[in-house]
Amino acid sequence: MKVMVIGRGGREHAIVWKLSQSLKVSKLYCAPGNGGIAQLAECVEIDEQDFAGIGRFAKEQAVDLVVIGPDDPLAAGIVDYLEGLGLLVYGPRKNAAEIEGSKVFMKHLLKKYNIPTAAYESFDNYEDALAYLGSHGAPIVIKADGLAAGKGVIVARTNEEAEKALQTIMLDKAFGASGNRVVIEEFMEGQEMSLLAFVDGNTVRPMVPSQDHKPVFDNDEGPNTGGMGTYSPVPHIPQEIVDEAIRTIVVPTAEAMVQEGRPFRGVLFAGLMITASGPRTVEFNARFGDPETQVVLPRLESDLLDIFLASLDGRLAEADIRFSGDAAVCVILASPGYPGSYPKGLPITGLEDVPEGDALVFHAGTRVSEGRTVTAGGRVLGVVGMGADIAAARDRAYAASERIRFEGKHCRTDIAAKALAPRS
Repeated sequence: MKVMVIGRGGREHAIVWKLSQSLKVSKLYCAPGNGGIAQLAECVEIDEQDFAGIGRFAKEQAVDLVVIGPDDPLAAGIVDYLEGLGLLVYGPRKNAAEIEGSKVFMKHLLKKYNIPTAAYESFDNYEDALAYLGSHGAPIVIKADGLAAGKGVIVARTNEEAEKALQTIMLDKAFGASGNRVVIEEFMEGQEMSLLAFVDGNTVRPMVPSQDHKPVFDNDEGPNTGGMGTYSPVPHIPQEIVDEAIRTIVVPTAEAMVQEGRPFRGVLFAGLMITASGPRTVEFNARFGDPETQVVLPRLESDLLDIFLASLDGRLAEADIRFSGDAAVCVILASPGYPGSYPKGLPITGLEDVPEGDALVFHAGTRVSEGRTVTAGGRVLGVVGMGADIAAARDRAYAASERIRFEGKHCRTDIAAKALAPRS
């Protein structure tokens, strides 16, 4: 089969890498791809938002399946558009992708169906939102309603931080039109957990859990990013808690979407907080997470293409979906200044010094310029170590990260440390 993946980041590199292992895949395309993806697939210079260009290329090349990676084209309706051309597409349609595209929609859905989440209110008027902050106080969480590249959520520890966050989102428009509405919700204490699932309507097939690290600096300090690293499994969260999250959050949400006339087909990503009173929903995404995908797919022992096709054929319930017992740890190497402004075009060296089998290197923000791999984004590379346990996987990830160099390279040094901390 000819398969075309849409996207340019580390998530898409991981998807392409996993699909390349399928004996059923005869040709891989990626639009637009990046420097690492180009080693596995034919990259075509078509932007993710150029639906007509993607559709035209897929038809001309007789592509059998199109897989959508990023959130923006999903929210804009790329699946509906390509299906209208007669193409087979893996990903949720526009009305289902709204579960990520609008935090207000998502919160209203959870409230309507009594699915555990933080108490909240939504606002499209700055003065009303400011008054709500004044009556509730910090700590509190302010979220831009729309997509914001994973950065539109601000955890305010003080009233001053909360007011500044509200101004940044609603008045300064730091995230553009995504900040026309905000969700203000209670601050939840606990351990975060990411849980991805293959979903086709009422059928839910969970993947293995992982844990992300959003703040840019060690000890969860600094502004939120798209994710500075992940690990899987999450050994300090018991399986019964994972099962509870699937039973009380993921499955009811899939069923709620069917009830709303928005059946979800694709990968549903639940961002969860494991509180003292049980799992509660932080957010939902309508696609593979980034960088969660980089630790989940290396643990997948089954053929990813078979899973996609089973879902599209209504056979997801019977699909062979198996994960290894190995651990995976991903360390993100970021550009200096990220998540703020950062330089591009910095030469990357040492990629060839990572021994094959020691680690996987997924390109997130790279391109090839004059035969050299250079930086082209805030998150540049995701270095994944695999091992029998978290400690072994972590050692391999950091050892490989040290071999890779570019000016101003930044990474957190405490990825997966929570999984190794002694528990009382």
